[in-house]
Amino acid sequence: MKEAIANFFLETVGEELCVFFCSMLPIIELRGAIPLGAAFGLPWWQNYLIAVLGNMLPIPFILLFVKSVLNWMAKCRVKFFNKIANKMFEKAEKNREKIEKYAFWGLTLFVAIPLPATGAWTGTLVAAMFDMKFWKSMLSALIGVMIAGVVMSLVSYGVVAAIAAWF
Repeated sequence: MKEAIANFFLETVGEELCVFFCSMLPIIELRGAIPLGAAFGLPWWQNYLIAVLGNMLPIPFILLFVKSVLNWMAKCRVKFFNKIANKMFEKAEKNREKIEKYAFWGLTLFVAIPLPATGAWTGTLVAAMFDMKFWKSMLSALIGVMIAGVVMSLVSYGVVAAIAAWF
């Protein structure tokens, strides 16, 4: 079944668009898309550009709309939505001082670290919750995504392994 789904996507949209769409997904982002492109045999520079562009595409929408969605969820009659929104607001308030202290570079570093629960989606969610300026948040996220892309490209294309073997 997995092979049928994978073959359908590859035959329908191609390797490049698979990487692009994969990099748009929350949690996976370019941390999963770059190894996927490397497995497809895409050139590193093409894979990097496609993954960065795909990872950045949802960011303006998150910055513009996520706070409104969370406010709606907090006021919604569905308790599940209330819990999620309220937990997010509570966690944001708990960490407000640290986040505001390191604002731009903190967001950049948070997005750049290629670990689970970090990345452009989470970073821009935080930026939106703290009303960081739109273009400042976009630039911070872009720098972070580009750094994460370099790290993942080095790992995915074996440069790190080659350097480690050399020493």
